[in-house]
Amino acid sequence: MAYDSDVTDKAKILVVEDDLNAIQGLISGLRRSDFAVDVAMDGTQACERAIDPSYALVVLDLMLPNASGFDVLNAMSARVNTPVIVLSARTELESRLKSFELGAVDYVTKPFFMEELVARIRIRLAMEAERPSRVLTVGGCRLDLDSRIVSRDGADLGFTPIEFNILAWLVERPAKAVRRRQLAVQALGMGSASDRTVDSHVSRVRKKLGAEGNCIKTVWGIGYRYEAPS
Repeated sequence: MAYDSDVTDKAKILVVEDDLNAIQGLISGLRRSDFAVDVAMDGTQACERAIDPSYALVVLDLMLPNASGFDVLNAMSARVNTPVIVLSARTELESRLKSFELGAVDYVTKPFFMEELVARIRIRLAMEAERPSRVLTVGGCRLDLDSRIVSRDGADLGFTPIEFNILAWLVERPAKAVRRRQLAVQALGMGSASDRTVDSHVSRVRKKLGAEGNCIKTVWGIGYRYEAPS
């Protein structure tokens, strides 16, 4: 069963939940509170959908079929900065701490009051709106870590999510050699990716950057290093 959000400019929330009754209650409560809602009903689908940067926030259950909520948090950590509120029947401290370690910004236990969840969502979205824009530069190129857009003179250079991750990971670690395996895990989210796959993505990053691509240096036998333009 699929639940799709309305075509709207309202803040879009991804609900990750496999219980139909809970889904229907969350959809009703969130839409009544003027949010647009999408739903993922298992861990695999959630890992795919939660990395879409168009979501303002993710409400995440931990106990899911196919992959756990912890797996979803892991998948998101390498790709997007979307805030996650865990909504779970698991009350033990270990689950709370692990959720926060993996990047969750809040933890609500079931059963819960919809009014409280909505209040927490609004508080988090207000905090996100007030956060200063995070922008990196590579010569004449601009990397916006919030919109996840790489541009030059206002023109979007068309970076894919993986290409953006690679560039941001390197630029945030200037002058440091980064191993291909580290890029595979942190930027591609694929620990099993071959060195050739990593090299292919880096090659496309360089090409899209144009002259600025020379800032990404090959470290033979290891991986790559970013050297800021002088």
